[in-house]
Amino acid sequence: MPTTSTTTHVTLTLTDLTRMLRESAGEEEGVDLDGDVIDTPFMDLGYDSLALLQVIGQIQREYGIEIPDDAVVDAETPGALLALVNAGQAGQADAA
Repeated sequence: MPTTSTTTHVTLTLTDLTRMLRESAGEEEGVDLDGDVIDTPFMDLGYDSLALLQVIGQIQREYGIEIPDDAVVDAETPGALLALVNAGQAGQADAA
């Protein structure tokens, strides 16, 4: 009898992402991460590529997924990063 495996898919939310941004690199004075930041470029929020790499590492550890470095370069806003991560999780769940 074949065995089936189930994979749990947990969606990364904006709340999760802003928590990780604060934990990894803090919050720039004058920037309200609790505001409408989904389409605001990370650079405008005060986060450089090093800060984003730290956040990506944390996402990979917490969610157990792999995110290609070249894909991260194109994720210039929190919304784009959420879409990338959540699409990657769905793809990995489908492959399991």
